[in-house]
Amino acid sequence: MWFRLSHLPFFFQLFSVAALSMFLPSAHALTLENYAEARSFFYTGILGLFLLLMIALATSNRTLEESGIQQLTSLALGFLMLPVYLAIPEHDIISTTDFINAYLDMVSALTTTGFVVFQPEILSDTIHLWRAVVAWMGGALIWLVAVAILAPMNLGGFEVASGSPIHQTHYLTSKERQHFLHRNFSALFPLYLSLTGLLWFALALSGLPGFDSLIFAMSILSTSGITAVENLSDFNGNWTAEVVIFIFFIFAITRGIVSRERSITGSGRFSTSTELSIASVVIISVTVLLTIGQILQQIGSQKDVFCLATIKMIWANIFTVTSFLTTNGWQSGFWEASQTWSEFAAPSSLFLGLALIGGGIATTAGGVKLLRVYALYSNAVHEMDRLIHPSSIGHSNNIYQNELRAKAFIAWIFFMLFVIGLAIITLSLTAFGFNFEMAVIASVSALSTTGPLFGFILGAPIDFETLSSGAKMTLALAMVLGRLEILVLLALFTSETWRG
Repeated sequence: MWFRLSHLPFFFQLFSVAALSMFLPSAHALTLENYAEARSFFYTGILGLFLLLMIALATSNRTLEESGIQQLTSLALGFLMLPVYLAIPEHDIISTTDFINAYLDMVSALTTTGFVVFQPEILSDTIHLWRAVVAWMGGALIWLVAVAILAPMNLGGFEVASGSPIHQTHYLTSKERQHFLHRNFSALFPLYLSLTGLLWFALALSGLPGFDSLIFAMSILSTSGITAVENLSDFNGNWTAEVVIFIFFIFAITRGIVSRERSITGSGRFSTSTELSIASVVIISVTVLLTIGQILQQIGSQKDVFCLATIKMIWANIFTVTSFLTTNGWQSGFWEASQTWSEFAAPSSLFLGLALIGGGIATTAGGVKLLRVYALYSNAVHEMDRLIHPSSIGHSNNIYQNELRAKAFIAWIFFMLFVIGLAIITLSLTAFGFNFEMAVIASVSALSTTGPLFGFILGAPIDFETLSSGAKMTLALAMVLGRLEILVLLALFTSETWRG
């Protein structure tokens, strides 16, 4: 029967994982003797597996084959439809909220956005665990899909990073796609699981409670920003925990340092080491600018800048800037205290820009992605050189120049589509009652999958209970759009993709 389940369409394979995952929070609730919550998850999981079994039996005499376009369709349906199933036990347990709120919360978790739909204090530990598990599975799904589905189609950032021509798609048979998908799952999932376990252990050693350490570990690897507490300051500035978290942020900047899975796209001139370089430049530059502004403010207030408070302030800047660049959206436990002490308010647009830039390709981070930004920057520098020295004769490689220009062009197309999508979502939210500032922040949060951004800038999360159903569905679609990326969705309507 497992053989038949593994050969069902990709959407139903995702559904089987969702159904099986229900038993983890069920077991957790059972250990806490919360039998009502345990039954809710257990019955929902059993119902899902039964439905899946019926589908498998109904299709047992058929050979089901999936093309690339069908896998992309299954992925899009997964992000839109799976949260309906995932939200059933959460809605049943909370019981005082509308189902659309539970659905929005599950979309937020599965897309690794991490909107605070429900205040942490009203949720049980089992629901906190469930939200983190869903986000963790969403992160694992992004890792798998990036290499096994998007890379062969030259999408998801691989159009910039790979050595293949921009319009080249690797056409695979259905059997080859199945084998490629299963092979990469076998290579990536143990790595993802091991990194989560290692981070959990490290955070527990740093002094965080075991349950909170697990939630943080799953949230960091998935860049969801989901926690069971308000923020890191609840742990009274745990230096060790923040350093551990900061080290693991690197997996949202580039996956190349640990992942050497076999791909068929080849390696391009923009390697994953480039992601580390440009991320370092962005983090150091922004941190220096913030620190200079804060120190100047302290000097003007005649405060001593050579003290422990300054060190805490610099660390808070580094941690928070890196967190938003990787679209986790957490602020350091020292952030609020350092802002109060320095009497310097960091500009909100700075963190909006960091979230829009985002992390590396084939990672769980959202945003435009570092390599696309680097491609635009490299091409801009090249064009400026031509403007300054229009008659110069160099020995540069024309093939490299053509490749750079092509990759910069596709990166620019993506950026413009991203901006157009941002404008449409912003206008839609204003039509549903948002003021312009809130609409812009909410749109950037959703498209960059940085849910905590809204609460960080405005000081309080969105009150989702007061939003209309139209606004909630707009945010849900925006999160899915941001997670899948606009080029991937547009690929569903191209003839080249349908041939694959």
